[in-house]
Amino acid sequence: MASLTDELDALLPQTQCGQCGFDGCRPYAQAMAEGKADTNRCPPGGPQTIAALSRRLDRPARPLDPDCGVHQPFRVALIDEEHCIGCTLCIQACPVDAILGAAQSMHTVIEADCTGCELCVAPCPVDCITMAPAGRAWTSQDARAARERYQSRTARLLARHAESAGPAARTLANKPALAAASTDHDKQDRIAQALARARARRS
Repeated sequence: MASLTDELDALLPQTQCGQCGFDGCRPYAQAMAEGKADTNRCPPGGPQTIAALSRRLDRPARPLDPDCGVHQPFRVALIDEEHCIGCTLCIQACPVDAILGAAQSMHTVIEADCTGCELCVAPCPVDCITMAPAGRAWTSQDARAARERYQSRTARLLARHAESAGPAARTLANKPALAAASTDHDKQDRIAQALARARARRS
């Protein structure tokens, strides 16, 4: 039987952006279930998500807390391949494994998997990552897929390193996956497609 936390988590967009002030959507859902957080702290979800959360908790729907950010159309990350230095910091920051690459090699974003969380932007030392309009809305299907990728990544981190929250752990956990990806034809095709889309947008 689903808990209240499960129900609230299912109403969140699963972008795992942290703008709510919590380390992902589920911790925010748990805080709401425990009465420790209001329902108006999710910029990606916007008024629609605030309304749904408020109905479930029988609370008044308040405007989005401006301290958390602003609601805007769904955007995705784009990497300028000409300036990427292959540092892997964006790969380590991505909560849903939507960035592929290897050390000292160009990275690319899998647009179909990107949640638009922007967590990859700040760590980039050469400012080669920008956010661009996705040209579509974020859907409940997107949210479910993002949750699965987030849970899969979290499980991998926990399995491969005890210090799952640290940068060193993220590096160690991602390196084997990246090596495997280099021989995976399907992922190589996805990289090529993502690069082609990025070049088309810039032109």
